[in-house]
Amino acid sequence: MDATIKEFLQAKRLAVVGVSRSPQKFGTAIYTELKARGFEVYGVNPHMDTILGDKCYASLGELAGRIDGVVICVKPQQAAEVLREAAALGITRIWVQQGAQSLDVIKAAKEVNVTPVMGKCLLMYAGEVKSIHAFHRFFAKAFGQY
Repeated sequence: MDATIKEFLQAKRLAVVGVSRSPQKFGTAIYTELKARGFEVYGVNPHMDTILGDKCYASLGELAGRIDGVVICVKPQQAAEVLREAAALGITRIWVQQGAQSLDVIKAAKEVNVTPVMGKCLLMYAGEVKSIHAFHRFFAKAFGQY
């Protein structure tokens, strides 16, 4: 397993930026799964007051000092700004979920001197793997990509 992934997984208090009202959206799915796996999870969406009965935060700034890492699950056009905000708050454990990565995110990471995890699904690494992720993990390990 990559050192950046190992470092990220040391975080136990995570903000998931991009939760939504829809349980089918990936931000909400990640929030739900991480919570079920024992992580202390905070949802971030400026348009929501709660996520599954928990308080939802408008920005990472509201969580400053309470989180160890950030999972970015927003559109690629927004992801670079979220990454910059996290870095400005001193958060260096950053996971850019598949679908949120872009050239702008790579550029922003270089600008703020952080090395986020990108191009991988967090649910393949953060604890017990279920359903299709177990299948993906098996093949990733078999081909030395885990």
